[in-house]
Amino acid sequence: MTTSTNKRKLTGEVVANKMAKTVVVKIVSIKIHPKYKKRYKATKKFKAHDEKNEYQVGDLVQIEACRPLSRDKRWRVIKKIK
Repeated sequence: MTTSTNKRKLTGEVVANKMAKTVVVKIVSIKIHPKYKKRYKATKKFKAHDEKNEYQVGDLVQIEACRPLSRDKRWRVIKKIK
């Protein structure tokens, strides 16, 4: 039985790959200050599962939310964009 679920997907850049089967992906989002209406960049890092250790630093990848795989790993790399 397969059900189609809409899981959260983000696009970001790999900034570290020194851990086994794990990459750190930096996500950049543009936010607007509530009072001054100025746009600014906010970055956040997520640890994502990379089963075959195939992604290198600088790769643009898409990650998808999944069940907890370790203490702080809740994302899985789907594909390389660039």
